[in-house]
Amino acid sequence: MDSLKHDEIRQAVRQRYSEVAQSNAACGCGPSCCGTGANASAADASVTLGYSQTDVVMVPDGANMGLGCGNPQAIAALKRGETVLDLGSGGGFDCFLAARQIGDHGHVIGVDMTPVMISKARENAVTGGYHNVEFRLGEIENLPLADLSVDVIISNCVINLSPDKERVFKEAFRVLKPGGRLAISDVVATAVIPEAVRRDITLYTGCMAGASLIDEIETMLAAAGFVDIRLQPKDESRSFIRDWAPGSKIEDYVVSATIEAVKPRS
Repeated sequence: MDSLKHDEIRQAVRQRYSEVAQSNAACGCGPSCCGTGANASAADASVTLGYSQTDVVMVPDGANMGLGCGNPQAIAALKRGETVLDLGSGGGFDCFLAARQIGDHGHVIGVDMTPVMISKARENAVTGGYHNVEFRLGEIENLPLADLSVDVIISNCVINLSPDKERVFKEAFRVLKPGGRLAISDVVATAVIPEAVRRDITLYTGCMAGASLIDEIETMLAAAGFVDIRLQPKDESRSFIRDWAPGSKIEDYVVSATIEAVKPRS
């Protein structure tokens, strides 16, 4: 992103989500604690995004902070014994749901660049007795994982926050095994975002101003080496995105979408 310096963005994002992690409130996306409505709980927000009531009650208290824009679990088709990586794992919500699907012989790794989030997620893992889940401090542009080490990568409303999305997709490709897959929920742009919005660091850390156009994401994924690329915008998401920044008209430019892609087997 040319409008803001990369390091400025990373520091602002880290600060924003450190504050979320230290708050007892369910903040959701957006520049303030709005969730999918001014009075929405994390559980209510997650159900609106496509999670089941069972999903939101089966994880440790505090793991779900209502920070997503969709449900990557719904498209991940996780299998027993797989190794799963969650980009921007927050309090561990999606990691804990994934752990139940892949079973005791599977493994889940959450990566987050916010130390307070990592500490919170690790505490949640201990509380919930999740022995097949670990959390690592790191940037999604520089993943702390070995080559060819994971079967599936999930992520929920995080890649839009990166100032170097091309690097994120290259790193994802590197750590995936041949035949590995991406299953991502994220915010994407359906129209060119005005420059004044791009420069707004509050809207950036709120998961809106940093969104890339759909064709740009497809190009970045293909350049990284992915095939079977599928992006599905969710126009109905404009209703809750409107609540993230009331009066800004940001919903005219961005929507939530599912992003799927596969690393070739050879």
